[in-house]
Amino acid sequence: MNPALGVAVPAASPRAQPRADAGRVILRQLGRSDYAAVLARMREFTATRDGATEDELWLTEHAPVYTLGLAARVGHVRESGAIPVLKSDRGGQVTYHGPGQVIAYMLIDLARRGLTVRAMVRLTEHALIATLAQHGIAGQRRDGMPGVFVGAAKIAALGFKVRSGRSYHGASLNVDVDLAPYAGIDACGYPGLASTSMAALGCGAGADVVGAHFAQQLMGALAARDNA
Repeated sequence: MNPALGVAVPAASPRAQPRADAGRVILRQLGRSDYAAVLARMREFTATRDGATEDELWLTEHAPVYTLGLAARVGHVRESGAIPVLKSDRGGQVTYHGPGQVIAYMLIDLARRGLTVRAMVRLTEHALIATLAQHGIAGQRRDGMPGVFVGAAKIAALGFKVRSGRSYHGASLNVDVDLAPYAGIDACGYPGLASTSMAALGCGAGADVVGAHFAQQLMGALAARDNA
């Protein structure tokens, strides 16, 4: 577990040199989905894939749910109310998912692409920042705090699991999500950490449009790196 990166990874994760045939990334639009069901699908996909399996990017939205990463403390959920609290095998702390977020699950063969875990985290953060910039919002990353911020407030969270050199889980970006549930948790394990959304910052784009822009940014960054 590397809490500074929000990643759960074995101590001896396999490494490989990048291959010229790292392949494309298949984009799948899942629509509104159940968190536990998608988690099971990601685990199955990762467990059964092989060296020829193409990478995939899944875009979805979830019904309201709090999820606990491997480093999370139950005490960081201060008032869950009617929102379910589920354990997850991703890295990181506690976060909230709900309608109006872009949830991006990245099932990427890091070893095949020659990507370190740190490089994948940075690439994802930069894709999120570039997506925000397309909508006139200046996002920033912070050292030691995975995700993307606008000023003092967090707008996107990251958390990965890496198994046999292959990632799953990914990122969530607040588009027009209800921010009230964040008051019930210490988001990402930080008491008092503010959360914001693109809508709260004056952006009228919906999650479908923002999700498409993020997919373009991420897939473009991966392709550019493969061709470098």
